[in-house]
Amino acid sequence: MASGTVMNATSAGGSNDVSLEEPKKMTREDWRKKKELEEQRKLGNAPAEVDEEGKDINPHIPQYISSVPWYIDPSKRPTLKHQRPQPEKQKQYSSSGEWYKRGVQEHAVATRYRKGACENCGALTHKKKDCMERPRKVGAKYTGMNIAPDEHVQPQLMFDYDGKRDRWNGYNPEEHMKIVEEYSKVDLAKRTLKAQKLQEELASGKLEQVNSPRHQWGEEEPNSQTERDHNSEDEDEDKYADDIDMPGQNFDSKRRITVRNLRIREDIAKYLRNLDPNSAYYDPKTRAMRENPYANTGKNPDEVGYAGDNFVRYTGDTISMAQTQLFAWEAYDKGSEVHLQADPTKLELLYKSFKVKKEDFKAQQKESILEKYGGQEHLDAPPAELLLAQTEDYVEYSRHGTVIKGQEKAIACSKYEEDVKINNHTCIWGSYWKDGKWGYKCCHSFVKYSYCTGEAGKEIANAEASLLEEQPREEEHMTKPKTLMEIHQEKQKEKKKKKHKKSSNSDSEGEEKKKQEKLKKALNAEEARLLHVKEMMQLDERKRPYNSLYETREPTEEEMEAYRMKRQRPDDPMASFLGQ
Repeated sequence: MASGTVMNATSAGGSNDVSLEEPKKMTREDWRKKKELEEQRKLGNAPAEVDEEGKDINPHIPQYISSVPWYIDPSKRPTLKHQRPQPEKQKQYSSSGEWYKRGVQEHAVATRYRKGACENCGALTHKKKDCMERPRKVGAKYTGMNIAPDEHVQPQLMFDYDGKRDRWNGYNPEEHMKIVEEYSKVDLAKRTLKAQKLQEELASGKLEQVNSPRHQWGEEEPNSQTERDHNSEDEDEDKYADDIDMPGQNFDSKRRITVRNLRIREDIAKYLRNLDPNSAYYDPKTRAMRENPYANTGKNPDEVGYAGDNFVRYTGDTISMAQTQLFAWEAYDKGSEVHLQADPTKLELLYKSFKVKKEDFKAQQKESILEKYGGQEHLDAPPAELLLAQTEDYVEYSRHGTVIKGQEKAIACSKYEEDVKINNHTCIWGSYWKDGKWGYKCCHSFVKYSYCTGEAGKEIANAEASLLEEQPREEEHMTKPKTLMEIHQEKQKEKKKKKHKKSSNSDSEGEEKKKQEKLKKALNAEEARLLHVKEMMQLDERKRPYNSLYETREPTEEEMEAYRMKRQRPDDPMASFLGQ
């Protein structure tokens, strides 16, 4: 019975422990009420949940963050303490006022040697090998005299990120008072010295000129001693006038940074000068507007107050400076020792003489050409549009000169005339290619400067091509099949040719002679062609004849062999001896 009662008691105690660790299971109604309360808290209709410290818990925090682990708080009370830094894991840093102690302990000085102290000076805070004092002939251990005071025991300081980088940590403001006192003493000495000089001048009578008639009428003597004395104070004030910042800038010589102040309030911002979104672009990052904001408004750039940032690049001496720099580079490349920054005067004189000589040379060249060929009347003639008084290009301009309708005359991309169609052709020469020949696409004609025949020319060219293709086919159809007798006779002839092969050696020698003669003719023709090419290369480009009417045929074996024999190779070491 006793044992049974003990077991029941233990079981009851165990049930109580379980009830503390594990909360009761919620019913469906309680779960619904809990969800409704959470929704009301999120909407702000219900007050937020409060933790044990009296702080509100944000209802929008997810459950996996706000739920307390079982090993921290078994009671599952609402709290966010487990999400905050735990105090036992926080490092303890030294405060900003703490610093290493300096100097020695002056209040406590030993009168006799202590056991374990420095044998040299007698201080208790270090040993003999760490002593910074001059080695004594007989140490304090044996003499017991002149015992040095103990140094401070330095604390172990541990600072945070900002404390390690604090430049003024450990600074004593009282040290600055020494500098202030020193300067005040110097100032006092200057004043006493100045008063002493003034007393000496009064005693010697040099200051009697103050009451002279010239001073009474407002005049001053330029070399008077009093003027120098009164100006001494002004000199002291203007002593550092060169160090004053310029208005609008603050320049630090150590950092080499120019800090511009804000603009004047009366200035108009660049982006407010023209509110048209299609006007000049304003870059907000660099605060630059390179183009003229009044470009399409009809205002003269010389009359407006602001014409864009690029306007400065093309005004004043900027263009002449760039031209001078370009001339200096070109002159240096040609051997002249000139430099824009090193010797600007020499470069300016050289550039002026160069421009004068260049203009004289152009004038002489123009006069010589006009004297030789004439044509002065063509230079003085007005343009062709004014002579003919008509043009096919329709362009409509505004009163300010900008194009409203139409397109301006395009700049020619080549010095040669393009898309010029002659002799009723609708396509240019070279628009058609066939069988290694160039022609016109509109009529398939291979003859340059021929008259266009249109579709009729295409039909004739196609008919000729079809006839040339049908002729070999007809020859193939016309050939009759050979009989057995004819085949036997051909075989007999082949046998006879093999028997009489030796006798035909003499005939092969004759063929070789013919080949040699053909090769000689081809070599002579190749030499004549090379001479002709050399003459053509020496002629002017405008006087060379057209070669478009030449026949395009396949060269023979002899012509190819002659070309290979006469061709010069630049990598041949004997190339220089071929003409000898």
